[in-house]
Amino acid sequence: MVDDGNFNRIAPDVKLGKDVQIYGFVNLYGCEIGDESKIGTFVEIQRGAKIGKRVKISSHTFICEGVTIEDEVFIGHNVSFINDRYPRATTPDGKLQTPDDWTLERTLVKRRASIGTSATILCGVVIGENAIIGAGSVVTRDVPDNAVVAGNPARFLKWINEEMRRGETPEIMEP
Repeated sequence: MVDDGNFNRIAPDVKLGKDVQIYGFVNLYGCEIGDESKIGTFVEIQRGAKIGKRVKISSHTFICEGVTIEDEVFIGHNVSFINDRYPRATTPDGKLQTPDDWTLERTLVKRRASIGTSATILCGVVIGENAIIGAGSVVTRDVPDNAVVAGNPARFLKWINEEMRRGETPEIMEP
């Protein structure tokens, strides 16, 4: 690990694009960060996570293994991603779990999506292109392109605008 003087810990296996801005107290290991992205204070990005170009990740956010964030996405403060549907500390016989004892579930955040402060994104979902996730939401299902969702669990509220309307309210996100 490298400490850059701002108390950042950046592992040698991190792939940083050009002109990436990293603020203090950041922990990065085994991940990829695209060109011109900004990583706020107190952010952790784990091994295998992929961050696109011109992404803004606000402070106190946790991005775990298995998360892919495409280009030009906004991640608000204190956003948490989850990659294990049934997390446990130990195996049934009481031993600490190893990487072989759980199933990684991937999450995809598509281009230009926006995730509000303190949202929690459960594993195995796709957040559509240009979608907006309201602050404090818990996303448990896929979010369509151009949809605005909010709540716990997150529910469809509206389309970004009428030009982007794709028809009726999606069944999976019915209010």
